[in-house]
Amino acid sequence: MKNKQVVALLGNPNSGKSSLFNQLTGLRQKIGNFPGVTVDKKVGFCRLSGSMDVEILDLPGTYSIYPNSLDEQVVLEVLANPKNPDYPDLAVVVADASNLKRNMLLFEQISDLGVPAILALNMLDVAEESGISINSGKLSKILGIPVVELNAREGIGIEGLKHTIFNQLQHKKTHINPPSFDKKTEAVFAEVKSKFGVENKYLALQYAAQAQKLMFLGENQQKDLEEIVKKHNFNADKFQSSETIERYRDISGTLAEVVIEEGTKKETISEKIDHILLHKIWGYVIFLGILFLIFQSVFTIAEAPMDLIDQGVAMVNDFLKSNLPDNQLVSLLTDGLVAGIGGVLIFIPQIAFLFAFISILEESGYMARVVVLMDKLIRRFGMSGKSVVPLISSMACAVPAIMSARTIGSWKDRLITIMVTPLMSCSARLPIYTILIALVVPNTKALGFFNMQGVALMGLYLLGFFSALLAGWLMKFMLKSNERSYFIMELPTYKKPRWKQVGFTILEKVKTFVFEAGKVIVAISIVLWVLASYGPSDKIERAEKEVIAQNPNLEQAQLDSKIASVRLENSYAGHFGKFIEPAIKPLGYDWKIGIALITSFAAREVFVGTVSTIYSIGADAENETTIKERLRNEVNAETGQPTFSVATSFSLLIFYVFAMMCMSTLAVVYRETKGWKWPIIQLVYMSVLAYVSAFVVYQILS
Repeated sequence: MKNKQVVALLGNPNSGKSSLFNQLTGLRQKIGNFPGVTVDKKVGFCRLSGSMDVEILDLPGTYSIYPNSLDEQVVLEVLANPKNPDYPDLAVVVADASNLKRNMLLFEQISDLGVPAILALNMLDVAEESGISINSGKLSKILGIPVVELNAREGIGIEGLKHTIFNQLQHKKTHINPPSFDKKTEAVFAEVKSKFGVENKYLALQYAAQAQKLMFLGENQQKDLEEIVKKHNFNADKFQSSETIERYRDISGTLAEVVIEEGTKKETISEKIDHILLHKIWGYVIFLGILFLIFQSVFTIAEAPMDLIDQGVAMVNDFLKSNLPDNQLVSLLTDGLVAGIGGVLIFIPQIAFLFAFISILEESGYMARVVVLMDKLIRRFGMSGKSVVPLISSMACAVPAIMSARTIGSWKDRLITIMVTPLMSCSARLPIYTILIALVVPNTKALGFFNMQGVALMGLYLLGFFSALLAGWLMKFMLKSNERSYFIMELPTYKKPRWKQVGFTILEKVKTFVFEAGKVIVAISIVLWVLASYGPSDKIERAEKEVIAQNPNLEQAQLDSKIASVRLENSYAGHFGKFIEPAIKPLGYDWKIGIALITSFAAREVFVGTVSTIYSIGADAENETTIKERLRNEVNAETGQPTFSVATSFSLLIFYVFAMMCMSTLAVVYRETKGWKWPIIQLVYMSVLAYVSAFVVYQILS
């Protein structure tokens, strides 16, 4: 039973549905999964007139109730099953007013399913720019339902919509006028109605036409429907095509009465800009220039706040060590907890600036153009055009990116996309990239403008991208995937970014990093402190005594430093690091870096928190320095050279470009491929690629 009345938002992709959802729900929203499937379910709550609270359900965008992907199938599952807990009491169909004919198909289908509906005409400003005006009052009379004008992006018309929703929930009027059908189709309806008790003619025919896609029916009911279809020789494809043609004929007649278009359609500003930004040469040049600007800014703008945070954490640690007694509890606080928190906080500025730029690109409408540009490129490497969205999305995180591959119809194309998507550099790699680049790439400008650290960062992202293309091309041959695919995407008009939404995105991404990744980093930092502070039997104590005996004339500070180092080496963590050191030594890594490699399997960004903890424990307690300084000053005991030399640091950078160091990604690949075969193959090929590449880089640079 539903606790609240459900209002579903439906519409074509890029109709402004998500903007309306945010306007209606504000911060009162949550994201989960629809029951039984891994499709995002966005739910929010909205207060209407008086004290009525309603649940707002943002259903996936679709062009009709005939699904072509798992996301679109969810819409059919919800609307075709009145017993579904998400079945709406009212549907708000959001339509792009500048292309109303195409949007009306979905509206008519929803209306004929018997769902009470409101038609929300959005993007009227875009329609006006294109010379289109709509008589919404007359359209409301023809359709027999409320038609509301709004600009969801700017929040115009939202209160009027809330009032209309309130009134409709009180009356729940429906307007059903399905197209006429032939005698054979009517006979199918009669039998479905008799056997399943479905009174709505259009819904009953959808039972017959799409039985295999209606999972709620059950196997026996689907078999019964198959028998009805065979008995009456009902052709589902022919039914869908004839229905669609009939509906568009009806829609054209309706819109002819209410839509007025100026004589010659003017070329919009967005179309003029697209001549440049989607140009086959200049489009890519401009995109690379924008990427270059972003990565330059991530270093130059974020440098000052990062240094402040780094120094602040060092000061806090120094203060605590100077004013608290020297015991294990204080060591846990400073070397475990504070060092772990410092490994989280230092990257907040860079993550905030990166997602600020990404959000601005999305808000302005340019990100959609990037997807179109990339589609032209990746087809040359044998991947599906629909692979563009997961590849671009994985620059933020591979987990939702892999889930978004469900829109790819071909299983082989979808599998290839899933297998190569983790090669794209996600935001979790950013902390590793920035700290290592800062250690070995000089903070100088080439040609007086280009920051070399920003150039290095961009190079790593491009390396991941081209590696994904090459891997996709190879897998296409291995899987013998020769199906031709299509990619259709509507381009939104260019708009001024909503700074409030940009700020909201930054806040959400920083919160996710701090409270999701941060919890893992801090937890592992504390566990590491325990493993690095205690060892098997009395090895630590014996090692301490040996150091004191061998260095009787050392000053106390130097002696303390040696003792800290030998304690770490003989701890549980030290033994584990020593155990794997032979395998990673050819890459230029010592046993301390080995510990960080292993812990970062939980999440890549844990690497920085781990080295921060490890090198804090081995550091001079009287001279607490910043994370960067500790790593820069660390010396390899065997070679006498800096531990994070140019060769070692670049080897690590290349290792993390290719390494599959993320348990969450492996888990989602298991879920999407329904087995362990492909996650294991993915883990093996990426690990081998990372190891070999890092080995080659280290050998060349050393």
